[in-house]
Amino acid sequence: MNIRLHTENDLDRMIEIWLEGSKLAHHFIQEDYWKSNQTTMKETYLPMSRSHVLEVDGTVVGFISMIDDYLAAFFVSPNEQGKGYGKILLDYVKDQKESISLQVYQENESAIRFYEKNGFVVSNESIDENTSAKEFVMTWTKR
Repeated sequence: MNIRLHTENDLDRMIEIWLEGSKLAHHFIQEDYWKSNQTTMKETYLPMSRSHVLEVDGTVVGFISMIDDYLAAFFVSPNEQGKGYGKILLDYVKDQKESISLQVYQENESAIRFYEKNGFVVSNESIDENTSAKEFVMTWTKR
């Protein structure tokens, strides 16, 4: 198992994980929305963040992307979920930060439970202007 900064060669796999994960976790948003945003994610959002990938046996199974103290993207391949990889990636970033904030769709209950279990608290509510879906703003602070 290895966590490292992503490279250009990882982008296609990261987008594949992002698309699979987005469709599964965000079933309440039309699948076409995610498909239509693949290029933007690859060419705009991922390059503007600092992303780390988690490799297992030479295969990228997940990634986490930060913009300063904001968790911008965090996905583990649906086939690899439930193995602790998400916690490993999140702990890796938490070790480097004093605080982290993120936004999560309110209907994504499993993600909210995961974040709460890992020390995040709901600090505000918002609406995603792209999807009109309600979100929670969640924050974590190192103790």
